[in-house]
Amino acid sequence: MSSTEIIFEVGEDEIDGSYSASALGYGIHTQGDTVEEIRRNVKEAVDCYFDDTMPRPKLIRLHFVRGHLAG
Repeated sequence: MSSTEIIFEVGEDEIDGSYSASALGYGIHTQGDTVEEIRRNVKEAVDCYFDDTMPRPKLIRLHFVRGHLAG
């Protein structure tokens, strides 16, 4: 994985419309009720995952996928 960016796969729950995000290649997962909330939660999750001794990605990408989550 490139240390300059991190990619999250984001899926929408077909039943309640909430979102779930998982980082590709990292053990980072979060969720939120709206797109704005998932963006905030992804940034917070990345900030919590990478401490001062780890190279922090400079770019966070969200890849929205359809039909990803089942109820």
